[in-house]
Amino acid sequence: MASFCSLTLILISIFAFSISIANSKTLKRDVKALNEIKASLGWRVVYAWIGDDPCGDGDLPPWSGVTCSTQGDYRVVTELEVYAVSIVGPFPIAVTNLLDLTRLNLRWNKLQDVLPPEIGELKRLTHLSLSFNNFKGEIPRELANLPELRYLYLQENRFTGRVPAELGTLQNLRHLDVGNNHLVGTIRELIRIEGGFPVLRNLYLNNNYLTGGIPAQLANLTNLEILYLSYNKMSGAIPTALAHIPKLTYLYLDHNQFSGRIPDAFYKHPFLKELYIEGNAFRPGVNPIGAHKVLELSDTDFLV
Repeated sequence: MASFCSLTLILISIFAFSISIANSKTLKRDVKALNEIKASLGWRVVYAWIGDDPCGDGDLPPWSGVTCSTQGDYRVVTELEVYAVSIVGPFPIAVTNLLDLTRLNLRWNKLQDVLPPEIGELKRLTHLSLSFNNFKGEIPRELANLPELRYLYLQENRFTGRVPAELGTLQNLRHLDVGNNHLVGTIRELIRIEGGFPVLRNLYLNNNYLTGGIPAQLANLTNLEILYLSYNKMSGAIPTALAHIPKLTYLYLDHNQFSGRIPDAFYKHPFLKELYIEGNAFRPGVNPIGAHKVLELSDTDFLV
């Protein structure tokens, strides 16, 4: 009998909780912001956004790509994913009013112009993907104001200038991809803040215009697993210290102007699976680790 009563109480609690969620109102701030975004986007998004409440209203479901959570008496927007729908125009500034966002994914669109500094207002953001757009101008240093940020994808845009060294102050940043842009500067400048990038695992700087060498201090990023430097204008010798990064697994140095030898420590590294070196000025006899898979026209993966 006691267990039956306990089960009944649990079911009543679950039902009451479900009712409270259903009756929760969406925060006016988020309703206003999403409707402003809706007004600024093209028909490909708008046709799927029915009603005025992005979190759903009555029989209407939440808007496609919008995830909401209940906080107290209100629902708030916590995730916004609108990707690969050919959105054209500037970054929708109303997004920066969604202060409870944890994930923002606008990749594979045609967004352009500069990324506004107001992006730094989204203090709860953990994932930010703006890759495969047409953003230009400098990467805003205000991104360093996002204390929870873990994954930052800015590749395949037209960003210029330097990667802000302030990003090194992000204590939770695990993945940074700024490949395939028009960025300049050096790695020494990027890591100049002492103790920077404390948990960074993956660093993609490929296909830019970076110069200078690889500083030995880069080995202070002891959590690095992937370092992608291909297709830049970097030069100099490869420091032995880099081989002391404990879990370094993929190291791409190809198509730069590096010279000298590859220290033996790299070939003895217990985790290093791939070391790409072609397209440099290394001494004869320097060997890669692993091998590129060259994609030919006859490759079935390409033809499918």
